[in-house]
Amino acid sequence: MSDRARQPVERQLPTEESRDLIALVRDIVQREIAPRAAEEEDAGHFPRDVFTLLSESGLLGLPYGSDFGGGDQPYEVYLQVLEELAAARLTVGLGVSVHSLSCHALASYGTKEQRSEHLPAMLGGGLLGAYCLSEPSSGSDAASLRTRAVRDGDDWVITGTKAWITHGGVADFYTVLARTGDEGARGITAFLVPGDAEGLSAAAPEKKMGMKGSPTAQLHFDGVRVPDARRIGDEGQGFAIALSALDSGRLGIAACAIGVAQAALDEAVEYATQRRQFGRPIADFQGLRFMLADMATQIEAGRSLYLAAARLRDAGRPFVREAAMAKLFCTDAAMKVTTDAVQVLGGYGYTADFAVERYMREAKVLQIVEGTNQIQRMVISRQVVGPESR
Repeated sequence: MSDRARQPVERQLPTEESRDLIALVRDIVQREIAPRAAEEEDAGHFPRDVFTLLSESGLLGLPYGSDFGGGDQPYEVYLQVLEELAAARLTVGLGVSVHSLSCHALASYGTKEQRSEHLPAMLGGGLLGAYCLSEPSSGSDAASLRTRAVRDGDDWVITGTKAWITHGGVADFYTVLARTGDEGARGITAFLVPGDAEGLSAAAPEKKMGMKGSPTAQLHFDGVRVPDARRIGDEGQGFAIALSALDSGRLGIAACAIGVAQAALDEAVEYATQRRQFGRPIADFQGLRFMLADMATQIEAGRSLYLAAARLRDAGRPFVREAAMAKLFCTDAAMKVTTDAVQVLGGYGYTADFAVERYMREAKVLQIVEGTNQIQRMVISRQVVGPESR
């Protein structure tokens, strides 16, 4: 659009290895992801070949140990990789985050035998995962899920429906939370279910306002038989496993949100420096300059917040409150920044000829997934003032 070249984000990275990693990600983005993003999103095309390439490049298992094929990278680095990917195409960035979320249960709670058998393929063998917690009647109230797993000898038989599953119908494996006991959080158990299991089927993908290239679908479990060897953790431990995964997953969403916001700001700045009105670039006008300054400030604040939470996680310290704060702030910031980017472009921003309208549509879902921002406020307030009185 203009002669002003977009500058990559200046990142504070802990090692030379991590700097090389970011350089690799940027190369893949420029060659394989960004050039195809707009056309494929418009067509609703899922870029499975990109995820295969990311797996071959060691980018699908970054925060996990090298003993089982992971990248041994701290969350501080992994999240910045997600941000780079999401800035190019949210379908890819969020897809990597979801894949990492789907590996968490086995990596953190599986037996050594389970991890040895499954993790290498999950982390670097070309497989793609999905995470199955939500149901048609249990979203924010996840502990009320109804999908049931019944013991039958050495197997479990799973029956029920999961909803809003990213990669539903295209994933190679699913981390599934199902009820094995009484009502409530303590009656839930986690399972690792193969994508080709008999009795498992996916509904038609949801027709969404954004992220059209990322399939989101209901999954139907019609007597799906899973060996007890694929049960993750103890019976009744599933809800605790799910919450543990979501604390980390919320940081992934925060990083993706900042990636989308950064892409929108870059587009807005590029447009404002070349669009002329009243004989000069519109970037000269103070009202617009202040808007761009506010957008940049929100992005930097969000980036600092998610990185601070990541460093707590890397140090083995509690980060529940900080993860919720990062998810809340970063996704709200992304919604505001992308909306303002459309405003900067005026009428052009409302057309599909420019990417900012896609960024705005995509930002909305980030305020909803992996715990709505209303749920994040509940989590934060409980950390600050304690639980609600009954």
